[in-house]
Amino acid sequence: MFKSLVSRSALPTSSLLHNRLKSGDFLDCFSVPSDLPPRQAAEIITAFPSWAIALVRLRGLLVAPFGLSNTGPDAADKVGIFPVEHEDETEVIAGFNDRHLDFRVSVHSEGGRISLATWVHRHNLGGRLYLAAILPFHILIARNALARVSRATRWPEPA
Repeated sequence: MFKSLVSRSALPTSSLLHNRLKSGDFLDCFSVPSDLPPRQAAEIITAFPSWAIALVRLRGLLVAPFGLSNTGPDAADKVGIFPVEHEDETEVIAGFNDRHLDFRVSVHSEGGRISLATWVHRHNLGGRLYLAAILPFHILIARNALARVSRATRWPEPA
């Protein structure tokens, strides 16, 4: 049977997402072996396949009556629809705040691994219900994104 290289992992200790984490917040993290820099991995991660784009469009239709963002705020620097908040040689953090929740994604490169972490701070019952509804799809999309990062990784030829 096919064994995925994507695994659930701890948030890297050097990730700046640790500064946001408070009791009750949601945090998940998956990682995959990769030698890509974080920005290149983030671009791959946010280049959603057609089935994920369809899910995002459906989400947009379902949340439109509640006034939730479908495209994210305007920003000079984005990966996908997510404004970049921080970028250095090991980590890209992107995301934004909305009425129901604040979220950030971190793409972190360290020790030959790319980690994709998602942090969510829920503001209200709407945020809790929203996260519960999308969580299975979030996991599917995150794992698929890291599998695509793994396929894009170019490892040196053995000597």
